[in-house]
Amino acid sequence: METVKVSKKYQVVIPEKLRDEAKIKPGDRMMVISKHGILQYVPIRSMEKTKGMVKGLNTEGLRDELDRD
Repeated sequence: METVKVSKKYQVVIPEKLRDEAKIKPGDRMMVISKHGILQYVPIRSMEKTKGMVKGLNTEGLRDELDRD
């Protein structure tokens, strides 16, 4: 588990290991999702680039029933 420090400008640096793992590059855009006080940063990628990205991901409990329409 990695930790980061929030700067006076509310900025954080994503550790190199995690940037490499998520293939995040300078200039990439991220979506920020807040759920129960937990922030999740998700790189915005085209559908072609996301194919097979999360093979074997367990989606159980990913969304609350209230989140669904």
